[in-house]
Amino acid sequence: MTIAAASTKGFARWSALCLGLTLAACASGPPTPEWQMNAHAASQKAQDAYLAGDTRVEQQEWDRAREALARTGRLDLLARLELLRCAGRVASLVFEPCAGFEALRQDAPAAEKAYADYLAGQLALQDMALLPTAQRNAAQAAQTDAVAPLSGIEDPLSRLVAAGVLLKTGRAIPATVSMAVETASAQGWRRPLLAWLGVQAQRALAAGDTEAAASLQRRIAIVERGGKPD
Repeated sequence: MTIAAASTKGFARWSALCLGLTLAACASGPPTPEWQMNAHAASQKAQDAYLAGDTRVEQQEWDRAREALARTGRLDLLARLELLRCAGRVASLVFEPCAGFEALRQDAPAAEKAYADYLAGQLALQDMALLPTAQRNAAQAAQTDAVAPLSGIEDPLSRLVAAGVLLKTGRAIPATVSMAVETASAQGWRRPLLAWLGVQAQRALAAGDTEAAASLQRRIAIVERGGKPD
């Protein structure tokens, strides 16, 4: 959401998601506070663990990130952290309420509220300009039934988030699903890959393409088994 402070540089992954928490050190200046480093490291580990399907590590690291941010008393930073967490779920097609953010909504800036609404598939047209560029382009394309420019979104997780929103709002075409599968596969992200392969398999069955559906189910089985033989 381009909401990092002007005096700091956001870490690439956070800025790519447009949920920067001003957690990176400046190129020059005073030492980075410990809470910033701890929050960034824990949140990245948590997101990586979630995408890999490791629920235990994910929960531990989100707790650590929240604890680090709570030391600042900054409700806006906690709200952004919750959005980051929910974005990973949308990328993995887990369309549940972003309860952590909603508990903080009244103290969140407008851009964060717009992003939360976007993740929920309930973005108001007048708030579209508050979205990060990549997500705004996808949202605008969806309004005209055009193919969302997912290929133009360089960050893999941001691309999956946009694809997830398109699926949630009924705008995902076969190319959207295929690109999401390719993206998750290329990153080795087990959780979203299984989710998107499942969508492909369901659509293949609905289209009467039993051969493709069977092939996709074999691929799903390999991912679920972690490469182990039956």
